[in-house]
Amino acid sequence: MNFVGRPALIAAMIGPIQAALGWIVAGSLWPGYDHITKTISDLAADDSPVKWVQSSFFLLGGTLSLVAAVWAPVLSLPGRVTIFLAGLTTYGLTIFATPTQETSSFWHRVFAIATFVLMSAWPLFSMRFDRSYPWVVRPVAAVTSTLIFAIGSIAFLSVWTNPEQPMVGLWERIIAEAQVLYLSVVIYLAYRHQQRAVLASPGTAGT
Repeated sequence: MNFVGRPALIAAMIGPIQAALGWIVAGSLWPGYDHITKTISDLAADDSPVKWVQSSFFLLGGTLSLVAAVWAPVLSLPGRVTIFLAGLTTYGLTIFATPTQETSSFWHRVFAIATFVLMSAWPLFSMRFDRSYPWVVRPVAAVTSTLIFAIGSIAFLSVWTNPEQPMVGLWERIIAEAQVLYLSVVIYLAYRHQQRAVLASPGTAGT
């Protein structure tokens, strides 16, 4: 069984790197920007001097999510749809950017919250019960990871909606990077499982 296509594997390798690289590069190009107190979305706001730098990385991240959803059949169809939708909502939060550093946009918040929710829920919707699938997509791992991400996302959203919270940027980066990294880990482990199965099959014995 083909669990992971090469495009999904490549997307998994790029995903966590580009996610962090985006706000690191954009933030370094903006003197005085504080990664701890300012959100990643502030880098892509309409009044940001690095708007198109961060926006480009957002769009790349959304595209990588679409690629992973299409070429990772190890995940059940509902999970792949969830990841695909997360890619689309990433486009949405990029298109509907926050207007300024002091204000927000209703639609940006909608798409941003939807992205966090979808990227927290996909492991549960991707769950497989068949023992031929790798452990990382089976019930224990799927439920556990979903609970962890749900708790983390709720904690971040509670911080994000509190204007007096001074560490919103740090919280966002931890959760966002963890979500992308976990998807990459799942795809990579599924690919390794696939490769071991190929090597162990009778047709490859002695080759």
